Amino acid sequence: MEPQPAIQDILFQTIRSKLAPNISFVHELSELLGISYDSAYRRIRGEKELTLEELKTVCLHYKISVDALMNIRNNHVIFNSMAIGEDGFSIENWLQSLVSAIKMIHAAKEREIIYAAKDIPVFYFFEFPEIAAFKIYFWNKTLIPASGYENKMLTLDAPEGLYETGRQLLSHYVKIPTIEIWSEETISSILRQIEYCFVSCFFSRIDDVFRLCDVLETWLNHVQSQAELGFQYMHGNPAEGIENNFKLYQNEVLVTDNTILVKTDGQKTSYNTYNVINQLITTNPVFCNQVENSLRNLMKNSTMISGTSAKERNRFFNTLHEKVKALRSRIERMR
Repeated sequence: MEPQPAIQDILFQTIRSKLAPNISFVHELSELLGISYDSAYRRIRGEKELTLEELKTVCLHYKISVDALMNIRNNHVIFNSMAIGEDGFSIENWLQSLVSAIKMIHAAKEREIIYAAKDIPVFYFFEFPEIAAFKIYFWNKTLIPASGYENKMLTLDAPEGLYETGRQLLSHYVKIPTIEIWSEETISSILRQIEYCFVSCFFSRIDDVFRLCDVLETWLNHVQSQAELGFQYMHGNPAEGIENNFKLYQNEVLVTDNTILVKTDGQKTSYNTYNVINQLITTNPVFCNQVENSLRNLMKNSTMISGTSAKERNRFFNTLHEKVKALRSRIERMR
């Protein structure tokens, strides 16, 4: 059964939302299907329907699920998986995939990210090389058995290539209108990981533990500054941005997982984290609407601490600073 023209229009609209502005869709479609520009134009205008084989080729190439395309309302949702360590998929591949995705989001005319952060949002790991070095070590050490990190000690020197890729990711993220929902436990995961690495004697230099705590405190001050200003900017750069481009909410108890909803020119994409940093990704409209409704409800039951909410913002970040200081004290006693 060939796709109906209306569905074909939706398909092409979805693809355009994924392409960078400087990419010619006609050229892309012509090259992909091995057809002339004229034939590509006729398909784009709906004058000629895609064959089943062409539909399959296009959907596979652009990673679009047919059920989402047809808006099938059932309990079956197709996800794309980004799983580190599977089929040679490395941390570098994972970061490059995120950079490609964030560039497309940034290029959209209408864009928004809603991030329910059980843990520190992954973009922030690349604000400081020390945090990036720690997370890259921890991921390799605990998630990828054959990564070569079995007997490697932890230093705070981030692999240059990975760190630069992460900086690209962050540089685009800070320019996109973003809503983040945190709880007091958002920082707890990395603190537990630092303590685990210390107790396991993974640090090559004991002083690096305290250096990492210092950097985390500096990072918290930076996020607090962003929340106060209402926009994001990279640490060390001038504090410049668009007012109200960044909204930070605090929730007392309900942030139980890392969920990201992305909205770009009418298209919704849900990123659902599992096994620490692996991701399941879908554009299924029914599922994405459910995720957005859940996140909006979470926001209603949260306190916005960006903008003018100075008292609540200061109280929240003071609590997070106390958690870092408590870790420092525990490590001091264990030395």
